[in-house]
Amino acid sequence: MEKSARDEILGKLKGAPKESISPRPDMPPLRELSLTREEMIKKFSDTLIEETGVVYRVKDNREALDKLTQIVREEGLKCVMASTDEVIAPLDLSAWGRKNDLEVMTPKDFADRDSFKDAVFDRAGAGITGADFAVAESGTLGLIHNKDQARLVSLAPILHIAIVPVERMFPVYEQVIEKVFGKKETLPSQFVFITGPSMTGDIQGALFKGMHGPRKLIVILIG
Repeated sequence: MEKSARDEILGKLKGAPKESISPRPDMPPLRELSLTREEMIKKFSDTLIEETGVVYRVKDNREALDKLTQIVREEGLKCVMASTDEVIAPLDLSAWGRKNDLEVMTPKDFADRDSFKDAVFDRAGAGITGADFAVAESGTLGLIHNKDQARLVSLAPILHIAIVPVERMFPVYEQVIEKVFGKKETLPSQFVFITGPSMTGDIQGALFKGMHGPRKLIVILIG
């Protein structure tokens, strides 16, 4: 009896007339997509500051080095770990460090991963990296990690200093996702979004900054 009732119900479902699904209406364009570059920079800065990040704007690499010198003195830094990505390399941070009595290490200075990890965790007062992308809507940085951009440089030291050319600013994160993952043949091994200092809600659901990574994020925008 149960089987016949089941068959009857299935028969009615199969025999029901097929109706086409109405197409999903186009979503209205996000307001952020119409922002000018200066508006994107302001949105990025304001949003990151709300997340307790710090943002500086400079004209060129020379001013970026001047700002780095100011930060080093204010933070009392004696040793930093720097990436060697395409944003950082032209700054010649090794020469800048010698001029300012600051030890500047890079991952390439170490023969093995263990010695690099010991240095970045135990000796580096800050990690200095470039950023591949900045997202205006959320005050977020996007970093592709590779041989020139070791992940621990931005994650291990208590201070992360990120240097970002303004032409790498995008209004929304979907555009960044398309840039990074749009071509399967060029997929990165690792990619991270960073919005402000590290934060966790693991302890009784209360948000706490600086638990599992940098306690402070400073962004220097160039351009």
